Amino acid sequence: MSNTNEAVNIVSEFLAASMVPDPEKAATFLADGVQITFTGRRLMPDAQAITMFNKARYAWVKKAFGHFDWMERDDHTIVYSNGTLYGEWPDGRSFSGNRYLDRFEVRDKKITRMDVWNDSAEWILDPAINRD
Repeated sequence: MSNTNEAVNIVSEFLAASMVPDPEKAATFLADGVQITFTGRRLMPDAQAITMFNKARYAWVKKAFGHFDWMERDDHTIVYSNGTLYGEWPDGRSFSGNRYLDRFEVRDKKITRMDVWNDSAEWILDPAINRD
């Protein structure tokens, strides 16, 4: 990604490592004590937990990045990443166009907070919504 904002670069590199998945590399972008909250208020203690959650929910999943937006605060930068998820459900059905929005706080070159929202829960409840 050719964005000049350092916090955006940190977030995009973290997301790229998470999608491999390479939780060890992804962890290098996280601060000690990072606060990670996924949809449904699921708290994740670290990058490994994200990988394990995704393995349980999907056969595989990747992100098609949309936009990265950011704003500077007094002591940190807030970064938003949006786009869509694509992949395969555990039963072998493929999906794409699953909207996501991730919010990050970056302090001292490390991600200190991550909040995740996407359409997956709705699509699991009503598979007809995903009309691939």
